[in-house]
Amino acid sequence: MRLVVLHDGSDLAEWRGQARALLAEDVLPSDVQWQVGERAGLLPAESSPAHQPLREAKPAGTVPREFLSLASTVLAHADARRHAVLYRLLWRLTHGERQLLHIASDDDVAWCEQAAKAVRRDMHKMKAFVRFREVAQPQGSVFIAWFEPSHDILPRVAPFFVRRFAGMHWSILTPTRSAHWNGETISFGAGAQKADAPNEDALEALWLTYFANIFNPARLKVQAMKNEMPVRYWKNMPEAALIPGLIRDASARMDAMVQRAPTQPKKHIPAPLPRQPSALPQGSLAELRLQAGQCRACPLWEPATQTVFGEGPDNAHIMVIGEQPGDQEDLAGRPFVGPAGQLFDQALAQAGVERSQLYVTNTVKHFKFEPRGKRRIHSRAHASEQSACRPWLLAEIQRVAPKTIVCLGAMAAQAIFGKNFRLLEQRGQWITLDNGIGAFATVHPSYLLRLPDERERGEAIAHFVRDLGMLRSLI
Repeated sequence: MRLVVLHDGSDLAEWRGQARALLAEDVLPSDVQWQVGERAGLLPAESSPAHQPLREAKPAGTVPREFLSLASTVLAHADARRHAVLYRLLWRLTHGERQLLHIASDDDVAWCEQAAKAVRRDMHKMKAFVRFREVAQPQGSVFIAWFEPSHDILPRVAPFFVRRFAGMHWSILTPTRSAHWNGETISFGAGAQKADAPNEDALEALWLTYFANIFNPARLKVQAMKNEMPVRYWKNMPEAALIPGLIRDASARMDAMVQRAPTQPKKHIPAPLPRQPSALPQGSLAELRLQAGQCRACPLWEPATQTVFGEGPDNAHIMVIGEQPGDQEDLAGRPFVGPAGQLFDQALAQAGVERSQLYVTNTVKHFKFEPRGKRRIHSRAHASEQSACRPWLLAEIQRVAPKTIVCLGAMAAQAIFGKNFRLLEQRGQWITLDNGIGAFATVHPSYLLRLPDERERGEAIAHFVRDLGMLRSLI
């Protein structure tokens, strides 16, 4: 009998290495005893699948890819015999039964599929029922959660919480493992006790009030709720303390809802756009830049790092107007310095135009974004936000007094030519504005970067360069 001791019973790489060594020595599954360090299993053993007859031919050496995926999940199961069942499957796959995984009625295959299903269900429940509580520390808040999974799933579920709560420092404690995220790296440690996690935090009362108010007695189905949120998880969920009372009072609350008069819906009236000021901001471009840094005309200033004002010669003959700053522009405080700006610079160079001779600005002066993990994803400014920034754009045009304006993108074009302007139909057409300035529009460089087909992108960039080439004779 060969005794194999695994340090981590859920580690696919470790089990795989031991299993390959056993196969190389042609060790029969019936001659192997598997043991996991100090952790031989998390649950009482269940009935073992029937032992299958084994061939004694030399192993083929390769297994289907789906076996490794199945093994990775089954290894997280709590049953201590998972290693033996997987090795028996591996032996059979490498000794002639190549289609074994497609025989759903096979005892070993059926047991592994049931085990994998149980692990996946446990992972789903963990994602749904983990509750973080805030712990204040000198260096900042840390969020700690206690959870009691049925299987050893924490290493497989932790990446989900990294993506979901990338901006938080958090720890998830379980009886067998702990996971810790410091905002940059994930690390794993030993198991913990429930007493190591906090019992409540400052926001718990607010969360309980919210949960009680969204509980709809008219849609209550107790058994369905227990199936989706098993009672075994309730002890670690603060809102669970409210559930018995909410169930008890559901009938009375529903009767009261029926007896109340119907609520008349309120007509939604959209907020009016900010009025155009009677006078534009006054001062030199340097003074306008300082004034714009204090602008609070729309909410975009609050999450943004800083105002991104225009830059270039005060008396430039050509003004280039983009749409709105991106992530790099927000951090640098300068327009067109990110990927779109780099493409713009390259196109200018190919067109024979010096950027230093242009005054470059944007229609909107603050970066609007949606946070997604660590990234800030660009979001288009609403009409009200564009309108709030319009005085600064008009003031820039008035101070620079360019002879030519180039609009990059539909937002910039409509700010200059009106909302009925159609970029792709009127691209490259010279239009004389009411103040005598000649202007035309072309696409924004970010549009070119988003084109998926490489050939189409190359043709579109060449067209963009031709558009910018119209400025060469003006300079």
